[in-house]
Amino acid sequence: MASIEQLTFIKPEQFEWHEIAAPVIQNAGEAIVRPLAVTRCDLDLYMASGMYPMQGPFAFGHEIAGEVVDVGDGVKGFAPGDRVIVPFQISCGTCDNCRRGFTNACAAVEPFAAYGFAPTGDRKWGGGLSDLINVPFADAMLVKIPDGVSITGAAAISDNAVDGYRTVAEPLAKRPGADILIVGGLAQSVGLFSVQAARALGAGRIVYRDYDAGRLAKAKALGAEVIETQYGPDLRAIEEFPIVVEAAGLPDALTFAIRSTQPCGTCSGVFAGMGAKASVPLRSMYMKGITYTIGRVHARTEIDHILDCAHCGTINPDEVISRSVPFSEAVDAMTEPDIKIVFERD
Repeated sequence: MASIEQLTFIKPEQFEWHEIAAPVIQNAGEAIVRPLAVTRCDLDLYMASGMYPMQGPFAFGHEIAGEVVDVGDGVKGFAPGDRVIVPFQISCGTCDNCRRGFTNACAAVEPFAAYGFAPTGDRKWGGGLSDLINVPFADAMLVKIPDGVSITGAAAISDNAVDGYRTVAEPLAKRPGADILIVGGLAQSVGLFSVQAARALGAGRIVYRDYDAGRLAKAKALGAEVIETQYGPDLRAIEEFPIVVEAAGLPDALTFAIRSTQPCGTCSGVFAGMGAKASVPLRSMYMKGITYTIGRVHARTEIDHILDCAHCGTINPDEVISRSVPFSEAVDAMTEPDIKIVFERD
């Protein structure tokens, strides 16, 4: 039986390359993809360091772009040699949730089914830092990479880049040209992808707050007005915005983001933080009539939208990527504090 190499999370700060059986086509609708580029999700850093606890072992890496190497007889839209984005969430495309666009809650698989995370059911989906992965619903899941989009940028579009896009796309559709505040922090690349998307979608002022000099410099390079900010319980709103993105994942930052949202404005959260619970100032939100949203991105649904911007060049995810690392060096690089690492096949 053929075998492949797979990067496996054992426990915080411990990764190993394991030899496992190579995935094969078992059903007519499946495809086998060879990952060529895998970007490190913001959450990957915290799982790798132990800040966000997960029980190992499991295959690692979920922001994937690669090349199709084999397809089942039932796959109509893809063929070996196609370069594709692999959305990190498993979705069938035909259940009621998927047809409504809720691809993070596909009813055909167990809850939270995804590449690169601890399994939540009987099936192990594998991880992107592997020689090969199985894509169970190829026609529904895979997305061809258009001309002008790099393989590294395409990998980021499988999760974090599209997450940043959705934080501002719907609010800006309702309030074209509105000013936007992005409260940056632990979801470090998602906040920066929000800056990119806000610029591409015609926002007015784009203000980015953070306590990290590197992210502030990157946000400024992306076109934001930047303000160094240390979040604390007594930090008051300096000004209010109709659209706010909370990408810090810190309790005091969440309070500050809500304080900074205009009456009848929208605040979108992208990261629930490290604890099991968080407090929100409901009375203040009620009085101001704030709409607060939080949840995992519907990756497959949103990818089509961001690709329009990426194809025409108004969004370039490579601008957020801070370093390229070969697959073979992933063990050592996984816990390094870069904003956005991309692992490329050696």
